[in-house]
Amino acid sequence: MPSIRDIIDTIEACAPLALQETWDNSGVQVGDVDMPCTGVMLAVDHSPEVVAEAVAAGCNLVVSHHPIIFKPLRQLVGKTPAEKTVIAAIRANVTLYSAHTSMDNAPGGVSFEMARRLGLDDITVLSPAGGETGSGVVGKLRGGPVNAARFVAQVKECFDAPVARCSIFGNDTTVQRVALCGGAGGSFINDAIAAKADAYITADIRYHDFQERHNDILIVDLGHFETEECTKSIFYRLVSEKFPNFAVRYSKSEKNTILYL
Repeated sequence: MPSIRDIIDTIEACAPLALQETWDNSGVQVGDVDMPCTGVMLAVDHSPEVVAEAVAAGCNLVVSHHPIIFKPLRQLVGKTPAEKTVIAAIRANVTLYSAHTSMDNAPGGVSFEMARRLGLDDITVLSPAGGETGSGVVGKLRGGPVNAARFVAQVKECFDAPVARCSIFGNDTTVQRVALCGGAGGSFINDAIAAKADAYITADIRYHDFQERHNDILIVDLGHFETEECTKSIFYRLVSEKFPNFAVRYSKSEKNTILYL
């Protein structure tokens, strides 16, 4: 049976903590990493429900994309979701680990996984930070250009997104070169334009970004959860390939906290 540290080392071999942004808090959030690992539960976010699900499934490690301890916790009295999650994990002796911007910036990380799902070729880093690390990716659609409306429909289906906020486009607009960035990628719009992308897929775009750049590129905002849910697939692949007979589970209790009506 591998230790929790063995599982974490496997993830960090792909996404070392040195790659995270200075403002981030990737890494161990709660727990003892030297314990034997009884199973791994995967989620985008830690929550009390996910911790309870892990306990019920016999998993003492929950690996998420977003860190539960992002802002300092001034007390642990169970008032906030973060406090409740940390308390639940400590009581159940469950370790919480997060690979956030460390996985965003890693070669083969979140944006690369998005590009693979969408079927892009010739994939390169959109905003390099050195070597093959950095934020976002850009590549070409396999099979040639497609009509913009059809492209948006394909993107929604690919990422299981119920809606897409898009910049306005004409009936004759086509897309072949595509930039992507999982999560809040508004700061990389200019990089996508400089990379001569026809479209940019990301999340959390401001109104004025749509207003100011709609003539330069097709912006497709799918939602934060929708663009980062694929992170769980990366975790699953990394752990399962290293420990093929080990229990790795996707959380079934996790839900997108944004409801589209």
